[in-house]
Amino acid sequence: MLLHIIARGKIGRSAEGELVERYMKRLTMPHKITEMPDRGGKLPSAPPGAVTVMLDEKGRQLSSMDFARRIEGWRDAGTRECRFLIGAADGFDDAERAGADLLIAFGAMTWPHMMARAMLAEQLWRACSILAGHPYHREG
Repeated sequence: MLLHIIARGKIGRSAEGELVERYMKRLTMPHKITEMPDRGGKLPSAPPGAVTVMLDEKGRQLSSMDFARRIEGWRDAGTRECRFLIGAADGFDDAERAGADLLIAFGAMTWPHMMARAMLAEQLWRACSILAGHPYHREG
């Protein structure tokens, strides 16, 4: 299954960009990042049956283990692509939220979208580690 981050804004050469790159290199599942302009542009087309996960302040808060199990379930069900959408500073509107299969939030606080991208990359790496039985992750 392809893990596909689709994010508004160009991360460029920044501390956040270095974090994203570091964690994406560690992923054991196929992955890619598509950057879009802050406004406008059309989302890349999704294969049939793709899952869309939207990072949104109105989303559910999942533990790392729950997040990993969701990815495992989609992978085992034969999902070809899991798309993770990160919006620009204004976030998503209700119509966009309605099109997502899952809304998730990294807590109740507001995070800059570039930091959210780094946090997502780390959680994807952690999910892959959990699914591989890696001893790094600790339940607490």
